[in-house]
Amino acid sequence: MMASQKKVKAGGILRHEGLCLVGVMSAPDQPGIVARIFTTLGSERLNAQFIVQSIDLNNDSHVQFCIATEDCVHVLDLLAPVAAELEAQKVTTLCPVALISVFGPDFRERPGIAGVAFGALGQAGVNILAISTSISTVSCVVDNGDIEAAVEALQGVFDLP
Repeated sequence: MMASQKKVKAGGILRHEGLCLVGVMSAPDQPGIVARIFTTLGSERLNAQFIVQSIDLNNDSHVQFCIATEDCVHVLDLLAPVAAELEAQKVTTLCPVALISVFGPDFRERPGIAGVAFGALGQAGVNILAISTSISTVSCVVDNGDIEAAVEALQGVFDLP
């Protein structure tokens, strides 16, 4: 951030380390894909801390989510038959990863928040593995080893309480 730029007001930064990013990748898009995945996990009392879903140009659905690393093997066992049923091409994992989120009560009314966060991470050399946003939060999955640099980068551009 340039010295002449003013920091953007935010409510805080949250971080969760030691996660596993799981992907159910390249399933033909159809209604109920995410419901099937997450009702399976929920039935075993497994919680996803981050969820993102997208559809590519081939009309294939890609669902990625973070879980606790210690639950990874159990989740993969549960997802094997689900992925086959959904005709997913692959189930992927990336461990360990971390989730970093910046939040603020009025982000909805302030354009450019995501760009500020992504720019700070990029300038710090932190690669973003997945993104999810809401009206009040910008969340990024990063390599677990990059979490300190990510926190420092966001602290540099956001005015925190």
